[in-house]
Amino acid sequence: MIFQDPYASLNPRMTVFDIVSEPLKAHRIATGQELEDRVGLLLQRVGLRPEYMRRYPHAFSGGQRQRIGIARALALEPRLVIADEAVSALDVSVQAQILNLLEDLRAEFNLTYIFVSHDLSVVEYIADRVAVMYVGKLVEIAPTSRLYSVPKHPYTEALLSAVPKADPRLKSTRIVLEGDVADPSSPPTGCYFHPRCRYAQARCTTEAPALREVEPGHFAACHFAETLNLQGALPA
Repeated sequence: MIFQDPYASLNPRMTVFDIVSEPLKAHRIATGQELEDRVGLLLQRVGLRPEYMRRYPHAFSGGQRQRIGIARALALEPRLVIADEAVSALDVSVQAQILNLLEDLRAEFNLTYIFVSHDLSVVEYIADRVAVMYVGKLVEIAPTSRLYSVPKHPYTEALLSAVPKADPRLKSTRIVLEGDVADPSSPPTGCYFHPRCRYAQARCTTEAPALREVEPGHFAACHFAETLNLQGALPA
């Protein structure tokens, strides 16, 4: 796991060595000099110097702390890493460095990431497939390029309409959703999104749509996914 807050996720009473080596100690994988060598290699791999391992978290910047968190996540050589908003607390320039590091690590260690984020530009950069959630339910799953160019769920269309365009000549219409997000403890009947959906019909108020494959590899939970012509953020 890579946590969102690089300040709160590291114990201020532990050195970097203690933080990164804790998984290795807990599973009795390495001790003594071997343990120190492994911690040093992990720090090097995330762009930190091995001699930093005796320092405490307060001596590092936010980006460096997140690198320590990444080293800890890699200590047990996992196949799956869950990154929960792993760059949202960082400055934009530092975000790019961490994202590039995650891409390099993915290629080197053959990792799979579950990358949780609200930043659609970050998602587009790092993800092969994207799952969109609304009030705790999956509403769309698709390969990244397909979802960004041809969304099949109205909520996805609304999200993508908020993505700023780099070219000022390109115009887009921002979809402003009316009303409030549904209460998960007392959701509306039928489709959870129907009170805010501009395409909603009577069926949506009573019948919950199933998440189904509307085209190869593209799933959507909308009764009218095949017939709606929704606008994406990329050319189709």
